[in-house]
Amino acid sequence: MKVIVVALALVALAAAGPVPDAVPEPIKILRSEFDVHPEGGYNYAFDTENGIHRDENGEIKEALDEENKPHNVVVVRGSYSYTNELGEPETITYWADETGFHAEGSSIPKVPETVARR
Repeated sequence: MKVIVVALALVALAAAGPVPDAVPEPIKILRSEFDVHPEGGYNYAFDTENGIHRDENGEIKEALDEENKPHNVVVVRGSYSYTNELGEPETITYWADETGFHAEGSSIPKVPETVARR
């Protein structure tokens, strides 16, 4: 009987603790810009109150497909930064074009040179 009373007391104590907010406050956007150019390019950027920052731009470029036929592609270049779980600043830079998506940053593993040369 004593075990049941102790168990119920522990459950009541846990239930009486502070209740976390069900919905956290949304993070405010301090700056947001989006510009579309007539030829198809664009500029995009935003900053948030928790230190997230992103800049990106896209421009139209003519590239050749597998059959050597020209076509337009959007070349994207940008970066974003934030504070990681350890409280350290992280910045990732990236670009994407007809060769694919490429990203660099201290948290992104590097491809060993011997693999990259193959």
